[in-house]
Amino acid sequence: MLQPEQAPYVRSIESVADEQTPADAFRAILDFLRRQYRAIAVAVAIALALGFIYALTTPPTYTATASLLIDTKKVQLFQQQSMFSEMPMDAGMVESQVEILKSETIALAVINKLHLDQDPEFVNPRGGLIGTLLGVAMGLFSSHEPPSDFAIKRAAVGSFQGRLEIKRVGLSYVISVGFKSLNPDRAAQIANEVADAYIDDQLESKYEAARRAGTWLQTRLRELRDQASTAERAVVAFKNKHDMVDAGGRTINEQQLAELNSELVVARSKTAEAKARLDRVQTVLRSNSPETTVLGTVADTLKNEVITKLRSQYLDFARREADWTVRYGSSHLAVINVRNQMREIQNSIRDELQRIAETYKSDLEIAKQQEESLQKQLDQSVAQSQVTNEAQVALRELESNAQTYRALYDNFLQRYMESVQQQSFPITDARVISAATRPLGKSGPKTMLLLGAAAFVGLAFGLAVAAWRDFADRVFRTAHQVEASLQTDCIALVPSVSAQAMKAKGSSQAGSIDLPDQRETVSLAQNVRLLAAGYQTIMPVDGLYSAILEVPFSAFAEAIRSIKVAIDLSPAVSGGRIVGLTSSVPNEGKSSIAAAVARLAAQTGARTLLIDCDLRNPSLSRLLTPKAKFGLLDVVRGQSTLEKAIWIDPATHMSFLPASIKGRFAHSSEILASPAMRKFFEALRQHYDYVIADFAPIRPIVDVRAATNLVDSYLYVVQWGQTRIDFVDDALHSARTVYDHLLGVVLNKVDLRALGRYEGRGSYYHHDNYQRYGYSS
Repeated sequence: MLQPEQAPYVRSIESVADEQTPADAFRAILDFLRRQYRAIAVAVAIALALGFIYALTTPPTYTATASLLIDTKKVQLFQQQSMFSEMPMDAGMVESQVEILKSETIALAVINKLHLDQDPEFVNPRGGLIGTLLGVAMGLFSSHEPPSDFAIKRAAVGSFQGRLEIKRVGLSYVISVGFKSLNPDRAAQIANEVADAYIDDQLESKYEAARRAGTWLQTRLRELRDQASTAERAVVAFKNKHDMVDAGGRTINEQQLAELNSELVVARSKTAEAKARLDRVQTVLRSNSPETTVLGTVADTLKNEVITKLRSQYLDFARREADWTVRYGSSHLAVINVRNQMREIQNSIRDELQRIAETYKSDLEIAKQQEESLQKQLDQSVAQSQVTNEAQVALRELESNAQTYRALYDNFLQRYMESVQQQSFPITDARVISAATRPLGKSGPKTMLLLGAAAFVGLAFGLAVAAWRDFADRVFRTAHQVEASLQTDCIALVPSVSAQAMKAKGSSQAGSIDLPDQRETVSLAQNVRLLAAGYQTIMPVDGLYSAILEVPFSAFAEAIRSIKVAIDLSPAVSGGRIVGLTSSVPNEGKSSIAAAVARLAAQTGARTLLIDCDLRNPSLSRLLTPKAKFGLLDVVRGQSTLEKAIWIDPATHMSFLPASIKGRFAHSSEILASPAMRKFFEALRQHYDYVIADFAPIRPIVDVRAATNLVDSYLYVVQWGQTRIDFVDDALHSARTVYDHLLGVVLNKVDLRALGRYEGRGSYYHHDNYQRYGYSS
């Protein structure tokens, strides 16, 4: 059955299925080229013609090229650091220089220097014939007022930038500067001027930057000088206010505190020393031992002459006493006198030690008083230092500000001196390594390249137009399209036959061999016999109706025979075959096909009835029996018998039942669907071998759908190259019963010569519309 969701068939060039072989795809492409080669050839020819005209009429241009090097080595004439930031020379930097060369600033510099805004080549250029025509066309729609200076300048800039070619040479730091002109000397001159203008622009930009920096530095230096002076004056005023005198990097208070601290340490040392001497003397005095008194050592006793002399006498008496004791005994008067003298010496030494102790005591008191005085002074200095330290915090902040401003001032002063020096000698990073010279040959237009490009563009445009035409051609062209889109058989391709060609072929085939059952002519006597028997005869009609008899060996006749063979091979129905013919829209040739099939079947000797069932537009009735009084409606209504309404074709004995409509008939579908009509067709099945019914088209009216129960099968006629695929698909989708009884589709009015361009395989068969096999003309 027909799938309603199935997309319309797309031509083979657009729907090469995955399962197709490369050979099939190649044939599809060849078929596409065979169909559309005229459009492609016309597009290529037009493009080549335009390219050739352009090449002939366009004046030659010459290109001169200069080369610039972006030098990464900096010339260091000054030891100090440059005030310009040194950016790394990378690909982005080089591309930036390329854009600067393309800028309008460089273009205006060259235009103003060479007065190019007064040169007609730049102000009012003409690009040959095509450019002249475009200029004339634009002049028709533009005002006739003279252009302003600004407009002239802008036109010159646009033309200049269009002729300028700036590009980087590979991955190097070299930039190529090319310029096109009608004059070779002019091209070289402008290319060199562009390079010079770029270098001048670089120098000017650096000079201007140094000048602006110097001006700003001057203003900033004045501000920093004032700020540094103000900060230093604030430091001096703060010191004077707080009596902070600097002495060797320290204040007087700090120096005094350090001295007092040192003196206090010395005083404490003296006090301790005096106390130690006093304690020693007192220890000796507190001792009751005479030896301790005499032999006790105090630092100052060693220097006392009295004690030293007394100690010597005492030691002398001690020796005597020991000697005399041994010699005279301890009770001897001399020994006793010596001992008494020794005791007196001890007392004298004690008295002298007491005097020394009093001296030590006095020294200790003096040392203590001096220590206490120094401690008081130190405490006062410490208290004063705390106040001074708080002031020093503010002082250090003021001094830090003053030092900062002074350092900034010195730094900016150095930078200012550098800027002044660099203003007098600015350097650039670019230099010309190859100046442009006069070109020896033209650079354009390149005729062969231009024609090749024109041919390519024409081919591409032609293929695009051809593809659009092929895609927009949404009609049936081949049997394969019918079978793929409608999922049914394409029974025959009926060629389009003109009346002149049919007459010419008919005369050439007049002497051909007759087949056994063939009747090509009917004698007048035979026609008289039919009239005498009461039959109404169809008068001879020219055109396709007579093509079966007049050109029996034509492609048209063979196509009709293939239709009859398909009818014969269809499932047999007892009593005869009733076949209906319909189409999607009017004028697709279904009536002519119906008449041709019926005459062919009758020509073979079969009982054949052709019925005009198109009750809205009975074209067969008007063609074959324009004077008929009775027809199908009269027989079904019982107003006439079948014998009275039947007309006979004298040449083939085909019976024809006209519609015989006297006026416009609105309820034709009701008549076709009536039981009387069904009964009538069942009766016809018993009397005829073939019943060929010509029905109305599906799309305009519903008659065909109402007559489904009358026929065994349908033949669907589609006009080749005219009826849209979606029309046929929608028509069959709306008439499911017709599709269910569909015997096949007939492509009518086929242009056999054009068919070969849509169906490459077997296209050789279509070279001769009336080619006969087995017979010579």
